[in-house]
Amino acid sequence: MAKDSDYGAFMEKFVLQPSPSAHELPLSGLTFAVKDLYDVDGYVTGFGNPDWARTHPAATSTAPAVLSVLRAGATCIGKTIMDEMAYRRVSYVDNFYVSWIFLNKFKQKVLSIIGSDTGGSVRVPASYCGILGFRPSHDVVSTTGVIPMAQSFDSMGWFARDPVILNRVGRVLMQLPDVDPVNPSQIIIAEDCFQLSAIPSDRLTEPLLKSVNKLFGGDLVKHAILGDYVKEKVPSLKQFMTEETADQENNIPSLVALSSARQLLQRYEFKKNHGEWVSTVKPDLGPGISETIWKAVRTTDENVDVCHSVRTELHAALNALLGVSMPLGLYDNLPVAISLLAKHGSDGILLNLVESLYKNIQEEVGIAEKKVY
Repeated sequence: MAKDSDYGAFMEKFVLQPSPSAHELPLSGLTFAVKDLYDVDGYVTGFGNPDWARTHPAATSTAPAVLSVLRAGATCIGKTIMDEMAYRRVSYVDNFYVSWIFLNKFKQKVLSIIGSDTGGSVRVPASYCGILGFRPSHDVVSTTGVIPMAQSFDSMGWFARDPVILNRVGRVLMQLPDVDPVNPSQIIIAEDCFQLSAIPSDRLTEPLLKSVNKLFGGDLVKHAILGDYVKEKVPSLKQFMTEETADQENNIPSLVALSSARQLLQRYEFKKNHGEWVSTVKPDLGPGISETIWKAVRTTDENVDVCHSVRTELHAALNALLGVSMPLGLYDNLPVAISLLAKHGSDGILLNLVESLYKNIQEEVGIAEKKVY
């Protein structure tokens, strides 16, 4: 197929049909694509780099996550592009681009994309493109047959155009039963995070708060300063706190320190996974990504133990959050989105909550978009 017919979104196009069934399956009629770090039997998993594809054989089995979606009645139409070795350069180029194609080109023809979310690579591109992106609880969905990047953070994830499909795909992947929605016990607004945004509050938090109030009542909404909470509950972060970040305006020092710790641990785990291959093959890497990958390969284990302490403390403080990006229309002609987080294991509750809130939020967004700023 000519490359411009799909805007270059696919590494390889093929069709994997679901198994025939006498019963209606939950994903019957759904078409999906997978990121090129998932194994598909008979195809080389390219990991975003030609030298990787050249030095690795075709997969002899299909990743369980892909099989789950196929067995639930969906049809796979190929593998999508990705950043080299899953390391992004400046932004989330791979999933952002595929998301844009998903939104603008295929519309209802492709209803879901199975991706990965190590540091936001599903949720952030979804927010850029006005669609839904879900990162489940860590290790809830099998990553067998998926090339690892950094196992402390690696998670699969998926995009969908509407909350019903998002929920349906999630229940298949996580083997969740269909249950009636459960009202949330509380919703916490991270005030300091929203204060960093130049977008007016009536385009960010207010559509959510008005929808919550309409559906569940306003008493369950609480407000918190996330940076102070993280600083108090994650004392090991002091190793990554610097005067420079503490003095900067328009940031939250404890969250900047947390990002530094995450980046160091991610580099170290990437090196453990792929450092030997990179050093031996010396792959041809694109500008920007080459420096990033070689920096990871040269990473030492200094402060790695502290990173693990940070991760353990944060896990206890926030109970290992999962998250979903929900679109909030346009502001200044650019997409706006909000992230909803929940504690580990609450995937079904969060999926149901998104489905319950979505229509009301979009109605509130429509009202807010008509205002003149």
